[in-house]
Amino acid sequence: MTTPATSPTTRSKGRGAPGKHRVVVIGSGFGGLFGTKQLRKADVEVTMIAKTTHHLFQPLLYQVATGILSEGEIAPPTREILSRQANAQVLLGEVTAIDLEAQTVTSHVLGRETVTSYDSLIVAAGAGQSYFGNDHFAEFAPGMKNIDDALELRGRIFGAFEMAELGANRGENVDHLLTFVVVGAGPTGVEMAGQIAELAHRTLRRDFRSINTRTARVVLVDAAPQVLPPFGAKLGATTKKELEKLGVEVVLGAMVTDVDERGLTMKFKDGRVERIESVTKIWAAGVQASPLGATLAEQTGAPLDRAGRIGVNPDLTLPGHPEVFVVGDMIALDNLPGVAQVAIQGAKYAAKEIDHRLKGKPSQGPFKYFDKGSMATISRFRAVAMIGKIRITGFTAWLMWLAVHLVYITGFKNRVTAVLHWLVSFLGRGRSERTATEQQIFGRSALARLERGAVDLVSAPGEYDAKAEERRAELEAIAAEETRLTDSGQRGVKVADRV
Repeated sequence: MTTPATSPTTRSKGRGAPGKHRVVVIGSGFGGLFGTKQLRKADVEVTMIAKTTHHLFQPLLYQVATGILSEGEIAPPTREILSRQANAQVLLGEVTAIDLEAQTVTSHVLGRETVTSYDSLIVAAGAGQSYFGNDHFAEFAPGMKNIDDALELRGRIFGAFEMAELGANRGENVDHLLTFVVVGAGPTGVEMAGQIAELAHRTLRRDFRSINTRTARVVLVDAAPQVLPPFGAKLGATTKKELEKLGVEVVLGAMVTDVDERGLTMKFKDGRVERIESVTKIWAAGVQASPLGATLAEQTGAPLDRAGRIGVNPDLTLPGHPEVFVVGDMIALDNLPGVAQVAIQGAKYAAKEIDHRLKGKPSQGPFKYFDKGSMATISRFRAVAMIGKIRITGFTAWLMWLAVHLVYITGFKNRVTAVLHWLVSFLGRGRSERTATEQQIFGRSALARLERGAVDLVSAPGEYDAKAEERRAELEAIAAEETRLTDSGQRGVKVADRV
């Protein structure tokens, strides 16, 4: 089935009273969701446009990848979250263009184009994985930015153990299958390396017969001279020691220069080059702001930094466009970190500013970020936390991490199931989400080989309707035959015995 080159265009219509102030929010992450919810009592009509149907709690993606949590527990449906907010609607689509002059947003999904008008705009499109100009690395070392990434990595990680068992049973060398490399020693990389080590050394140690999973090699690689640079030297050194106690090899000062199906190559400052043979690689080394930042910069002249983040005014608006707010990982302002709290606080600020303008209230003044601290888990019962000048490690930090993440997981039922799964994983050694399929591992690569991705797999609008009557007659005939067989008592009766 094919789709014509020209996509049908739909213009989104407002649902409220004529003249209602229209707010469009781009993105369903922390910024998009909290900005939308902040406007629940405002006299506005809100349209959230997002390329997924869920709100992703990204800090726990590594737990989906390592079989602790299911994707539904960290990615509840956005529509369900906003179902009681009468002034909000959700549209599925990836925003591909923003026209600041016409005040419209253009989005696409499976060949369908939608143009949505706005009076105020909140851009919270977030950031994606950065391979520092080596995008071909992604084929062999998936990032950790969305549910597809996490499920693919789950398939790759558990699949590596399965293939190692198969190979060892045939007498083959399986070291490359039992070597796992995580690139990037930030919070995501540290958490991922720690969980893979626990998986190999604790969870799976009794499950295989031809391999000893405790001999698996877990390597954490980073070009930086320390682990967790944003946490400071002391916590970085503590984290490195704890990882090494778990059996993780920490390789610092190593720049990854090449990645292929069977391994990766590292180059050190002294010119030394080393290669690690590994089938399973995870990339957690950098981020790149949404390409919408470049779209906005082109129209406003606002500067972009090396990560694609756009320079905004102190009130988070674009130069010359006070009706447009940009929040979260997309902004370059006062060296703000790319963490969830920046997106949450920025989106709430933008929503309040819109409400104040409509009510004739004075501006809130420049946006001020309140740093609530940073946390990272190393393994069960081990974590590090930085709150102001306070540095906490060990079990106390882990309990704090647990409490904070429970607070921000959206939905009561998600909190309950997350706690149950944590009990199974942390107190016992089981993991309830170990299902992995070939589709998870190879689906992304298969779609990438299509000229237009998933668009090439669906019918064009109206194409299916032309065959509807023919298909209807076929289905009616099948249903009639099924009914006849049941009513005549002929099911299970040999053809020769039928009267």
